[in-house]
Amino acid sequence: MSDLSELYQQVILDHNKSPRNFRKLEGANRTAEGYNPLCGDQFTVYVKFEDDVIKDISFQGSGCAISKASASLMTASLKGKTEGEAEILFDRVRKMLIGELDTKSNLHELGKLSILSGVCNFPSRVKCASLSWHTFHAALKGEGKLASTE
Repeated sequence: MSDLSELYQQVILDHNKSPRNFRKLEGANRTAEGYNPLCGDQFTVYVKFEDDVIKDISFQGSGCAISKASASLMTASLKGKTEGEAEILFDRVRKMLIGELDTKSNLHELGKLSILSGVCNFPSRVKCASLSWHTFHAALKGEGKLASTE
């Protein structure tokens, strides 16, 4: 197993076992629910958004190791970002997960999120990794509808 694959597995397992920001966020002013009908993953994302900044973000729900780890990494990465910065990050992660991001020039900008770049090699797992991101995006937009990977 390559060092990168081993690191990927370790990070995924760590964030699955001890997810960051896994709680209902009291005082959240934006929320959304997400569901992946393919594997049954479902999450609620809570955002406390003030003065164009994500003051706090959390999630609750259940899912496979990749979906839970992605949600954990997402919440850690988005806290403190402006709406514009969050939109850019959402777009870059979405493109990375489906293999459309120029990884040579953009992965360094994603920091710890780049660990998810290998997901694009497993098409059946892309929806698992992207569910929390689409759910966050729905919460940020205040759409109030169920976010889905379909």
